[in-house]
Amino acid sequence: MEVEKEQSGLSDAGAWALNVISSVGVIMANKKLMSSHGYAFSFATTLTGCHFLVTALVGAVSNAAGYTTSKHVPLWELLRFSIVANMSVTGLNLSLMLNSVGFYQISKVSMIPVICVMEWILHDRKYTREVKIAVIVVIIGVGVCTVTDVKVNAKGFLCACIAVLSTSFQQIVRSYCNRTQTIL
Repeated sequence: MEVEKEQSGLSDAGAWALNVISSVGVIMANKKLMSSHGYAFSFATTLTGCHFLVTALVGAVSNAAGYTTSKHVPLWELLRFSIVANMSVTGLNLSLMLNSVGFYQISKVSMIPVICVMEWILHDRKYTREVKIAVIVVIIGVGVCTVTDVKVNAKGFLCACIAVLSTSFQQIVRSYCNRTQTIL
């Protein structure tokens, strides 16, 4: 039993490390592609399409190999989620293209308090004192980060706002759908 817990903890640590490394790697590669100092690849929407294509291929291979199974989702829910997901990824890529990596990261971290406010408004969710303090710490951290290497313009700021709102909404919808599927 102890060995299983240790292996599970090691597996979890490896999954977290791979997630962080791949996320940072994708962001840095995207910024290099879209920077004026690099290859000047200014087609953020094309890059988004490439991301979705790779995701679809990995999903298809994963299903074919038996690692995952497809679930039926009603067409209207799938369409709504797809629109929000596309707005999220496109907004994030445009924000990364138009702003510095520092501002991009700040906008991503700001999703935490935005999700909390949206859940409070949409679902009347209440948060404990500890969660509120943690969110305040995140907000202060975002504020502190804004004084370093941050370059933003009006179009980039608008794209970041769209990205933060749509990504936050996407997370809430995904969370809600997961809860209702386990109940049903």
